[in-house]
This record gives sequence, structure tokens and C-alpha cells, in this order.
Amino acid sequence: MSEPLRPLAELLEVMARLRDPERGCPWDLAQTFATIAPYTLEEAYEVADAIESGQPARLKDELGDLLFQVVFHARLAEERGWFDFAEVARAIGEKLVRRHPHVFAEPPRATDEAGLARQWEEHKARERAESGLSPLAGVALALPALTRAVKLGKRAGRVGFDWTSASSVREKVSEELAELDEAVRERGPKHARVVEELGDLLCALANWARHLEVDPEAALRAANAKFERRFARLERTARERGLALERLSPAQWDGLWRESKRVEP
Repeated sequence: MSEPLRPLAELLEVMARLRDPERGCPWDLAQTFATIAPYTLEEAYEVADAIESGQPARLKDELGDLLFQVVFHARLAEERGWFDFAEVARAIGEKLVRRHPHVFAEPPRATDEAGLARQWEEHKARERAESGLSPLAGVALALPALTRAVKLGKRAGRVGFDWTSASSVREKVSEELAELDEAVRERGPKHARVVEELGDLLCALANWARHLEVDPEAALRAANAKFERRFARLERTARERGLALERLSPAQWDGLWRESKRVEP
């Protein structure tokens, strides 16, 4: 493996040059934390896509793009006198040591993955409590909504506010679905109450997934990918039969879709 410090120093120099008031890039000079944040989120998603693709070269490139986002934010902070990249790296290093006492200090209380995960969460919870923070503090607003719902549910559950079992969450899902049906009947689509009840239903589904130990984001991504594959197969079948999609009847759509599903259950 290559030595990491020299390329990192070079990257920091590139970032400094891009932000140089006299010789820098106009676009980079115009950016702020707020304008860069959407790119940071986008790059994180692209890393996840690269991991799923199984392509090492693509993953390397996407990790570089994400690292640049960290460097960019650190540079903006340095210009304001807040902190620099070295302080960011030092802080995360210290935090990792602090949250891994089973590796760096204490004799391990657990050695299996589940036990270590519990210890990790216990350390984070103690840090929040010592800082006087709510158990729900720090769950980023920018997270995908399903992921955030799961994290909020986990945090609340650690202090005792949770369903007792997956089956009890399933009952909540039925309750929320009934309330959504009622809102649609009484108020009609797009009404504020319909939006509220739909949100409650999605939140209940996310927490049901949590109790089933299923990542709802991963499950939904897989469902989206399956839908794309089946729809692409449907399109090919329609072309082979000389059928125009925009002219298909509901019965034809249903028949083609059923054919596509039979190929891939």
C-alpha cells in the first residue's frame, strides 16, 4: 500500500490553491458550507453505489470525491479560524480510541459483533448524557427519512420508549394504515391530514423493519432495483411485439408486468 501522508498533504495544498483569493478558482471561492453540503450528501450516496457495484476502481474514485468534501469543509472552517483538517483527523482518532476501550484500554466485556455494537452505543449514550443532551440529539436532519426514523426509534428505545416486539409494531402499522384510509375518505387526497397520516405510517413501517432487524433503506433500494429490472424487461417485450408503451391498455400493462415478474420472481 502507498504511504498516505504525502498525497494527503498535496490534496490540502490543492484545496488551499483553489480557495486562494487571488489565484484560486472562482467557483470554489464562491462556495460556502451550505452550498457544498448537497455535494457532500451526493458523494456519500455515490460511495454507497460504488460499494454495491463491486468495482474497486470506481470505489477508489468515489472515496476520493468524498474525501475532497471533507477537505473542502475543513478549509472553509480554517479560513474562519474555527479548526483545520488536522484537528478534524485528531478529533475522530481520539473519539475512536475513546469508544473502543475493548481494543485500547479496558479488558473486553464482549467479543461478538452484537455485544461490541451495544458497547459502542453505550459509550455514545454516556457521552450524550454527560453533555446534557437529549437521547435524540445529533440524529442528522439530512439523513434519508427512513434511516432517520430508525435511528430516532433506536435512541428512544435505549431509554425505554419502544415497542416490546415486532408483532406489536405490526399492530401499530395496521392502526396507522386504518387512520390513513379514514383521512383519505374524509378529507380527500393531498389534504394536510392525509400527509400527516402517511408520514405516521411510514414511520411505523421503518420501526417495524428495525424490530425485524431489516434496514428499510436497503430493502427499498433493492425493491427499486427489482422494479427497474422488471420494467426494463417489460419494455423489451413490448418492443419485440411492436407495442407502444403509451398506447397500452390497463389489461396489456398488467399482462406484460406479470410476464416480467414470472421471469424473475
